[in-house]
Amino acid sequence: MISSTAQHARRAPAKGRRSRPGPVVPAGRRARKGSRRGAWTPWLYLAPALVVLGGLLVYPIYQLGLISFLEYTQAQVSGGEPTTFQGFANYAELFRDGEFWNVVVATLLFAAVCVVSTLAVGCALAVLLTRVRAIPRLALMLAALGAWATPAITGSTVWVFLFDPDFGPVNKILVWFGLSGFENYSWTYDRYSAFALVLFEVVWCSFPFVMVTVYAGIKSIPTEVLEAAALDGASTWRIWRTIMAPMLRPILVVVTIQSIIWDFKVFTQIYVMTDGGGIARQNMVLNVYAYQKAFASSQYSLGSAIGVVMLLILLVVTLVYLRLLRRQGEEL
Repeated sequence: MISSTAQHARRAPAKGRRSRPGPVVPAGRRARKGSRRGAWTPWLYLAPALVVLGGLLVYPIYQLGLISFLEYTQAQVSGGEPTTFQGFANYAELFRDGEFWNVVVATLLFAAVCVVSTLAVGCALAVLLTRVRAIPRLALMLAALGAWATPAITGSTVWVFLFDPDFGPVNKILVWFGLSGFENYSWTYDRYSAFALVLFEVVWCSFPFVMVTVYAGIKSIPTEVLEAAALDGASTWRIWRTIMAPMLRPILVVVTIQSIIWDFKVFTQIYVMTDGGGIARQNMVLNVYAYQKAFASSQYSLGSAIGVVMLLILLVVTLVYLRLLRRQGEEL
């Protein structure tokens, strides 16, 4: 009994004795561990969205690139012939095609004019919204949002009717003003007038995004700055160029990149308004050209190669644009 009590006393620590402290971790190391743990937190929140984007974007792009390296025509789709690996043969055939390069140049020029026109109209109307009263502003906003919400195929059909050579009101109004050359004038017969007609429709359905976004940015600018510039005698153009545009540059970067992507991929307007690319394929752009190759000619591998080329062109244009902005000292 006494021996067991003594053993228990030896095992039990004394009340006044302090336990031996563990190893001391430096504060800097603890902060680094905490920061590393915190760095993964945003990615955990983004993980569901990244999984969805991976399924909707990465896999289709992978399939697009894979088909562009295969011989994939109607014979392979129906199972009559085996699919064979062609390497860069599809791209070589595409780059030897003179029509392809003509379409590339036409697409780049058309997209550039669309982007510049959309930004000009959208920014001008955004400034106008800040100068008019509540009721005209509301009416302009509703009209712009109505154009933005209209499906591309519906808007294209309406614009074709407006410029119809026989029944369209635009030609009748121009003739009424004394321009007799527009009587029964076909806007889609000539290559440049057809591109101009499509340009009008693209700008009409694209400028509301620029207008609303830039208008929201303008409203965030302190009114004292604009009032001081106006009191100093600065014109509207000078206020926009020296005050608004520099302060709105991050927003303008976003709307410019969005416009480049949208206008470079125009398909519905061209296909509907020029009846599949115009007379003798004179109004072809890359998206319509890829559609004609893939589905009209059943050359799916060539259509996929055109899609890959379009993706690379968009990436190059966007990266060059962002690099130029960084050289000017912009934080992106």
